[in-house]
Amino acid sequence: MPREQEFILTLSCRDQTGIVYAVSGLLFQAGCNIIDSQQFGDVEGEDATGLFFMRVHFAAPPHLGDAAMLANLFSHVRGQFQMDAQIHAVAHRPRVLLMVSQHGHCLNDLLYRASSGQLAVDIPGIVSNHPTYAALAESHGIAFHHLPLVGGSDAVTKRAQEQQVEALVERERIDLVVLARYMQILSPEFCAALKGRAINIHHSFLPSFKGAKPYFQAHARGVKLIGATAHYVTADLDEGPIIEQDVARVDHTLSAEEMTAVGRDVESVVLARAVRWHVEHRVLMNGHKTVIFR
Repeated sequence: MPREQEFILTLSCRDQTGIVYAVSGLLFQAGCNIIDSQQFGDVEGEDATGLFFMRVHFAAPPHLGDAAMLANLFSHVRGQFQMDAQIHAVAHRPRVLLMVSQHGHCLNDLLYRASSGQLAVDIPGIVSNHPTYAALAESHGIAFHHLPLVGGSDAVTKRAQEQQVEALVERERIDLVVLARYMQILSPEFCAALKGRAINIHHSFLPSFKGAKPYFQAHARGVKLIGATAHYVTADLDEGPIIEQDVARVDHTLSAEEMTAVGRDVESVVLARAVRWHVEHRVLMNGHKTVIFR
């Protein structure tokens, strides 16, 4: 069956009996074929939210080959269980805006994955507060938007620059913004405008090693594990809902430069996983946490 007839349903609601039966029964009655289905109920533990989550990958018959039509068909079940539910067309290629400062390892990795077909996204633009990667963007045929913080880094100047990014997001119909080592603190207004559709990456030394050259600080302390965390952007710096993390073991034989290289590799892989899971609609928000259907 062509991908144009494949869709992904994601939903969350209060955990209760009959949800899976209602969803699968409706899809069956509509002539849909379930390709993959995963669910999770967060009902155990002191921090349980009591929510139920579900992701269903299904194929629809030709006369229902439209996400809006399917969403309308699903309206009764959505209302019955008071669901937060969306239907996504598999054939839709999300439009991703990349933001970077002067460390290009994550940017390079995402561009390669997109151009080689490993990451099914379109990248209409790259934003940077420095001109460093203009030539790289040009080599990939991608528009480069140099938006410097003219006049300094005060709140007014930053907000004016952010509004240019917001206008670009609107104009280019951006689905996801990826901070591929974009080294600027974002305003609460900017975070609110991009809620649930902006992903950041940082090394996992925070808050132990803040500021410049964290890997050099880690080397000086003789750390044995280094890692990275990808998370959704919120106004709380580096504290948004976590999507993915990973670590690499290091030892005394590595120089600070070699440790930095290992750390950057981990950052690139972790960010790529987070972006892929997001655009494949595998990440569902669960309060301050996430549910990841792999």
